[in-house]
Amino acid sequence: MKTQSPDTHPDIEKIQIEGYRRMSAAEKLRIVGDLNRFAVNLILAEVRRRHPDADEEEVRLRAASRWLPAELMRKAFGWNPDEKGY
Repeated sequence: MKTQSPDTHPDIEKIQIEGYRRMSAAEKLRIVGDLNRFAVNLILAEVRRRHPDADEEEVRLRAASRWLPAELMRKAFGWNPDEKGY
């Protein structure tokens, strides 16, 4: 078996993969949701750190502009990341 992560020992990776195989689909989905919320919270915190005077709407727009295409941000929200930043 080829390792999926070069910084993880192959024996540990086997244990990890077995653990994932034993999980139900609901458990895996919960983990994915938790990781997604964690990533969003990190982005929001970073936006607030870089733009301390921004209101919550601006924080959300700046955060959303990191994963939505610029054209969609302009059309849907009137936010141009090229002018206003991320």
